[in-house]
Amino acid sequence: MSGQMRAVVIDAPGAPEVLRVRSVPVPAPEAGEVLIRVMAFGLNRSELHFRQGLAYSGSFPRIPGIEAVGVVDAAPGGELTPGTKVATMMGGMGRTFDGGYAEFVLVPATQVIPFRSELPWELLGAVPEMVQTAGGTLDVGVQAAAGQTLLIRGGTSSVGMATAVLAKLRGLTVLSTTRNPAKADALAALGVDHVVIDDGDIADRVRELVPAGVDGAVELVGVNVLRDTLRATRAGGTVCFTGMLSDEWTILDFYPMDWLPNGVRLTAYSGEASDLTPETLQGFLDAVAAGEAVVPLGRVYRLDEIVQAHHDMEANAVGGKGVVVLDDRGARPVWTSGSLNTEGRPAIPRAVPTVGTPTSSLFPIAHQGQNHSSGEPA
Repeated sequence: MSGQMRAVVIDAPGAPEVLRVRSVPVPAPEAGEVLIRVMAFGLNRSELHFRQGLAYSGSFPRIPGIEAVGVVDAAPGGELTPGTKVATMMGGMGRTFDGGYAEFVLVPATQVIPFRSELPWELLGAVPEMVQTAGGTLDVGVQAAAGQTLLIRGGTSSVGMATAVLAKLRGLTVLSTTRNPAKADALAALGVDHVVIDDGDIADRVRELVPAGVDGAVELVGVNVLRDTLRATRAGGTVCFTGMLSDEWTILDFYPMDWLPNGVRLTAYSGEASDLTPETLQGFLDAVAAGEAVVPLGRVYRLDEIVQAHHDMEANAVGGKGVVVLDDRGARPVWTSGSLNTEGRPAIPRAVPTVGTPTSSLFPIAHQGQNHSSGEPA
């Protein structure tokens, strides 16, 4: 395919205004590559870091974006049939080669995940990286099991909300934190059992709810609260460090005997495209369609609103997983960045079922690799 496409290009790091929508050539696929017509892409905090020049990899100029969903436009090697709905993520997208902030993206065939779904594109766009990170954290990082208690530190981030949804589907009792009491209802709507208002020192309150300490904890805020999260966890329990929404990720002068309570395990989780299998992705989408899970969708934007989207990420105003829909080809967003309900949050689209009592266990997930978690501070 030849011609031009609209894409967001960063020439050099800087403020959100460095994100420029331009007309650029459509990339030409070769054998082993897949050209995807992008219908939507999720917004991730790692893209904010890349734009700011804080990422540990990548180069400029670059089309950013570590994930996208859409349909196969061409696959010269025959790996996929044109028209197939697919997701792609990571593997260097938006860092070492051009990513998903465009009408088309060219990726290795090995990182393309096919799926079947009639869910709207704004929901599909929120899923791949979020589910990969949340599922891998539970399976690899925490090794959570039905009947256990789980603390999610940073619960109103998109990964925190997705982790709560998956944990409830698997039969866990979930405690989730937020700094803002006004967000407690949003967590309860996901099925969270106990909402803990986070003032930076929650271990004692967690132990009032679970006297022996929680079986597992997911740290999404950063090392500034990690010590307190460890204190909230029982001996033999596990804390998984998955995110650093506070942008604090290094422990200076780390002395394990001082930092780690007796018997509490500290792990970390990050993942790659290969860690999200077609079965895992399809299983989650089917659960959403069946009313057994919900996609914690935040604000939805058009491509021309990408600067505003990054301003909103910086201000922690997305309210869940932010998504950009390329609606000029007919995929209309349920709302735009200005369409909020009276409480200041995006209304839940009717296509998304609310979460009630879990009725089934979700599919197993196995992951490891490089982390690009998404979301906003709780």
